[in-house]
Amino acid sequence: MALPHEHTAPTDFDFIIGDWQVQHRRLNSRLTGCTEWTTFRGLSSTRHLLGGYGNVEDNILQFPEGDVRAAALRSFNRETRNWAIWWLDGRSPHQLDTPVIGGFTGDTGEFFANDTLRGMPIKVRFVWRKNTGDNPSWEQAFSPDAGATWETNWTMVFSRLDPKTAS
Repeated sequence: MALPHEHTAPTDFDFIIGDWQVQHRRLNSRLTGCTEWTTFRGLSSTRHLLGGYGNVEDNILQFPEGDVRAAALRSFNRETRNWAIWWLDGRSPHQLDTPVIGGFTGDTGEFFANDTLRGMPIKVRFVWRKNTGDNPSWEQAFSPDAGATWETNWTMVFSRLDPKTAS
């Protein structure tokens, strides 16, 4: 059953609602000077929640070594007008990643967090590009120097699944 959608709900992430085939590209090692990437496919399905003030994205990451389930949870703060995005990975099912916080300017959304990698403080950046009508994309980058430089380490390009063939 779909619960009612609030008419005042933000529409920023409406472009990604639905079912998708995903082309992933992941850097093999982060912030080590690595230049080798692994590509793989995946599936993603995103639905509204919180009356449209949030959404949940259910994922199957089809890594070469085997499938992994993961989820993104997004919620909108009416006061700050910012989104928070949390990541939950099936390999660590009791740990939500530090949320990235931000919003959209036009068709591009930028979201940031302070986190750590191997005990080192880093900044995390997600960039969403709506590419309205085509293939939305997402990328993740880390910065070891408070945002002076960024290393992109994961990209995703989405292709909408035909509802007749999606299963």
